[in-house]
Amino acid sequence: MKTMTCKQLGGPCDLEFRANTFDEIAALSQQHGMEMLQKSDPDHLQAMQAMKAILTDPAAMQTWMQSRRREFEELTDS
Repeated sequence: MKTMTCKQLGGPCDLEFRANTFDEIAALSQQHGMEMLQKSDPDHLQAMQAMKAILTDPAAMQTWMQSRRREFEELTDS
């Protein structure tokens, strides 16, 4: 099991996510983002706006995802 924070995944906080695969970590992060959206958390809303800019460029999104995936793969099990 590996651990990444919201910050490591593009968010503003230090909440930790633990999972066995990058796809699982990404899903946990997305769920957290949706919860923060529902709460209208200003810091998370700002981070989401920055992510939207990446989403508009498929090449940038692919590069971003590969970078996060590589970071996850390089982590030691916790």
